[in-house]
Amino acid sequence: MADKLNIGIIGAGIAGLSAAWDLVNKGHNVTIYEAGERVGGLAAGFRDDNWDWELEKFYHHWFESDDAILQLADELGVRNKIFFPRPKTSFWIDGELVRSEIDPMSVLRLPLSPIGLFRFALGGAFVKVTPRWQELEKYTAAEWMQRYMGNEGYERFFKPLLIGKFGEYYDQVNMAWLWARVKARSLRLGTFEGGFQEFVDILAGSLLLKHAEIHTETRVEKIDTQDGKPTLTINGETHVFDYVISTTSPRIMLKLTPRLQDTPYGQLMSDLKSIGGLVVVLALKHRLMHDNTYWLNLPATTPDKSKNEFPYLALVEHTNFLDKKHYGGDNIVYMGDYVPADHEYFQMSEEELYKRFIPTLSKVNPDFSEDWVRKYWVFRAPYAQPVPFVNHSEKIPDLQTPVPNVLWASMSQVYPWDRGTNFSVALGRRTARLILGEETDARAVKL
Repeated sequence: MADKLNIGIIGAGIAGLSAAWDLVNKGHNVTIYEAGERVGGLAAGFRDDNWDWELEKFYHHWFESDDAILQLADELGVRNKIFFPRPKTSFWIDGELVRSEIDPMSVLRLPLSPIGLFRFALGGAFVKVTPRWQELEKYTAAEWMQRYMGNEGYERFFKPLLIGKFGEYYDQVNMAWLWARVKARSLRLGTFEGGFQEFVDILAGSLLLKHAEIHTETRVEKIDTQDGKPTLTINGETHVFDYVISTTSPRIMLKLTPRLQDTPYGQLMSDLKSIGGLVVVLALKHRLMHDNTYWLNLPATTPDKSKNEFPYLALVEHTNFLDKKHYGGDNIVYMGDYVPADHEYFQMSEEELYKRFIPTLSKVNPDFSEDWVRKYWVFRAPYAQPVPFVNHSEKIPDLQTPVPNVLWASMSQVYPWDRGTNFSVALGRRTARLILGEETDARAVKL
């Protein structure tokens, strides 16, 4: 084997841990630095005192087509712990729950005119079967859907979803993003026994057994070079590596690496847009949605949250997906939203945000009262959803930065796919292959 490489990784999320897995399996030395208390990043979980399973801080699930995560689970020997129920997803339309799975019977039940239904179904079928996204990124999702799926279906279903997801950018997001969302989706949704945190902990534990080092609550202060090798500054001390992988947001990466700031690469990073995500998680004494809906897409007519029927975008009853016995009999509900990092939702106290959201639950279930709430939690992440504009593939920085042997692998680079653990695994492992010399194309997007 070639000489051992000494590799530093910033971030113990799924991408960083997946890169580390391939690198330690080739015999290299890997040190991971994580600013948070636990490994997992956006896939991390938490557990209340009376729960057997961990619960994701931000709602997650896998699809049956998520080959990267399934392959990694096979290698870890835990593929048997992934299972795929088929939960019910719905739209909230005119005060009613309307089933929304993209299958022929569900589509035929949508409240559209015959012509509108035909165009909606035809356009949806095209998006599902077409293998290429490159032409679609030349158009916004708004203009493409109105032209090919019809204005009726767009106004009633997709426009509210785009507004809820992207706010003021809703009519600027390209159609390739929506293609990827439809292409990857399966009717059955997957999860891991014990929760996503259990999966991440198994991955981290396997890395430790292979002598990787993982330092939590450890913040990297600077990325630089010394004698031609990349360095990380931690607690004022300089650590020299053969390679460094950063999995941070564009903003943090630019802050950590001053050498990038006045470069064309740094300008590409600076131009990338993203929005934050947040959830209010409830432990309820009673079931909220008795029709067994797991995921309820909520309508939005304007990016101004205060003017919409619901001040958030999704209502997710997790225990209509997984048995509440795993959570001490609690009925688990998420109220989730995406907003810019400077939105008032990021400035409000946890109690203020809870009080803003909680009254809307009586719309969904008139019997609901606040005394149903046993406990609540609030989680926020300022970097949660990249915003892909027209011709976005031309605007994404390569995995290899201009700083020698410093690579950047973030959710902004999984395009055209949406951010998620499966594509984070694929990105992390691809970054490792670049270091190992098993891949030479460092473009984030391979056309």
